[in-house]
Amino acid sequence: MYEFTKETIITEVLEKAPGAVKLFQAIGMHCLGCALASGETIEEACAVHGVDPDDFIEVLNEFASKL
Repeated sequence: MYEFTKETIITEVLEKAPGAVKLFQAIGMHCLGCALASGETIEEACAVHGVDPDDFIEVLNEFASKL
């Protein structure tokens, strides 16, 4: 099981839990392959997309706990 934090880089999430793409897409992040997204933390991505990072981390970790 993986435990992600606000400081986790998005590419790390996608490497460990590829199915999480759908969670990022649900918050409006559709360009996960772009250069900026690859180096962004979850917190930075949430800020850009107007999403509470704590809420998103909770959903993401719940998803990851089932892997």
